[in-house]
Amino acid sequence: MSLYESVVIARQEISAEQVETLGDEIDLILKNNEGKTEKRENWGLRTLAYKIKKNRKGHYLLFNYECAPEVVSELERQLRLNEDVLRYLTIKIDKFSNEPSIPAQMTSRDDRQTQTEQKLDSNSEPSINMVNNSTDKAGSNNQESQKDEKGES
Repeated sequence: MSLYESVVIARQEISAEQVETLGDEIDLILKNNEGKTEKRENWGLRTLAYKIKKNRKGHYLLFNYECAPEVVSELERQLRLNEDVLRYLTIKIDKFSNEPSIPAQMTSRDDRQTQTEQKLDSNSEPSINMVNNSTDKAGSNNQESQKDEKGES
């Protein structure tokens, strides 16, 4: 039996429950054909680099499993028949990684924006005051130079 890794992209219109059902169906196909799922990760709804079948986003699922090559052919046949699957990719790997995959480790864009906003909020008051102070100084310098041009002291 060989080791494989598959990433499946499902349509954006399906619910989280339907994504889990799709994952369960893939697990069942592997189990029924004497395959063994080592790792399953749901990467959530992500923006695609380009439109695939008129979709801009997709639900990503990652599977690491051990099975015979014929089982991979059957799994891919089932994925082609499923209308909710936009795209899939299966590769043969040498060994499984116990660590979470990189996309699973990354925080979502919303989380990053929230963290950035919190940092800005905690530092915003001093920087605003500094900007206002520098503006006042620049403004007074401009007034003095205008007086000099008019011949006033």
